[in-house]
Amino acid sequence: MKIKENDPLYIILRSKREATKFQILVEIAEHQPSVRQQEIAVKMGVTPQAVSEYIRELVDDEMVKSQGRGSYVITPKGVEWVINNAEALESYAKHITRDIVQQVSVWTAIADCNINAGDKVGVYMNKGFLHASYKEQSAEGTAVSGAKSGMDIGISNLEGIIDHSYGLIHVCKVPRIQRGGSEKVSPEILHDILEKVEFTGAVGIEADIAIKNAGKKPDIFFGAAEGVVEAAIHGLESAIVIVDEEFTDFLKRLESSGMRYVIHDLITS
Repeated sequence: MKIKENDPLYIILRSKREATKFQILVEIAEHQPSVRQQEIAVKMGVTPQAVSEYIRELVDDEMVKSQGRGSYVITPKGVEWVINNAEALESYAKHITRDIVQQVSVWTAIADCNINAGDKVGVYMNKGFLHASYKEQSAEGTAVSGAKSGMDIGISNLEGIIDHSYGLIHVCKVPRIQRGGSEKVSPEILHDILEKVEFTGAVGIEADIAIKNAGKKPDIFFGAAEGVVEAAIHGLESAIVIVDEEFTDFLKRLESSGMRYVIHDLITS
């Protein structure tokens, strides 16, 4: 995994100072406006003087704003910096768990047929789920225990590369109620989009109603943004119908995570 020097991930992992700044910003965001530098120092294992210096630097960088003695708030610039670095770390953690730790882990799959313990099996991804069968695949492992067809089975000693790619995310923006809400959305256009995807999420009541007006039901409402991204990571072509005020932040998340997406215009003339 190549990391560029201007990549947030490179900065956080290679620079102890930047990592400490990241942690302090998170602490300020969590406890603002009353920031107790002594408590932060104890929690992070540094001196109160060091915390004070970091906060002064953050104020100079316009990531934190002072509101008087011991009172600080994180600025929009600081929030954006934290989000960018947090998303980079999240993406790296997923890379570790998916691509590296799998070499020494037991993975759960769905048995496509009756499988005996100790047998070599082919492992592949289908509709977001890992499957195991006796058919030859690009990745192979050993069945930890026996399982009947359709049951869960543990696979160890995974070798090879699972044939898998991120699913495309269809991003469909819906105006908030103040700007017309679901009434502004073309049910026909939305229906055609949702017909070809395998997973749909709704962010906002307006989005949920727009989906229902199109004759469909969302697979997820609460935590929909995370659910759609996770579905795409597992290879499903997905759609997120999202209110406009959440739209930009969601696109930033997709960009930082390297996800494939296409934006659709749903507004009727």
